[in-house]
Amino acid sequence: MKIIAITALLISATATFHSNLALAQVAPASASPLAATTPLAGTRMAGEGVLRFLGFEIYRARLWVQPGFDADNYTAQPLALELTYQRNFTAEAIAKRSIEEMRRVGSFTPQQATGWQQALQAALPDVKPGDRLLGLYQPGAGAVFKMGGRVVGEVPDAEFSRLFFGIWLSPQTSEPALRQQLIATTRTAGQP
Repeated sequence: MKIIAITALLISATATFHSNLALAQVAPASASPLAATTPLAGTRMAGEGVLRFLGFEIYRARLWVQPGFDADNYTAQPLALELTYQRNFTAEAIAKRSIEEMRRVGSFTPQQATGWQQALQAALPDVKPGDRLLGLYQPGAGAVFKMGGRVVGEVPDAEFSRLFFGIWLSPQTSEPALRQQLIATTRTAGQP
């Protein structure tokens, strides 16, 4: 009897998961009520995509850039990157993973890694499904993080900021397909 109940529960959960997954894949990302808003003056949405791990949605990402944005020189102009989380993560986990991903973009010392991880952990909140975290990049200045329209933290280090936003925008990213989705409208015909 227990096996039948467990099997029924698993079938129900699997059916619910797959129906929700099918709805998520059918619904366009631009159906979001915030698609028309601009988080940084003078910018427009360049693209959006979803990060998945083992088929599970981790977050949805949207990128806003100024006209004339060059993805190969992403550090030249201000930009905004929004992540809408679909899972719970602590600030500590986000900061640790960010440092790991930043190592793909460029090299830095163990002392920088320790300092940046601590600064990022202090700047970010823990997140839960539905939370939208906005990162603002200003060339040569550092990163500012907002949630719910208010500043929740910042890391005022230009090199940190270059490497941090490189997680998504550098050609050395661990997620090249997501990068292509984010920079989709910045490419002209004939460019990769």
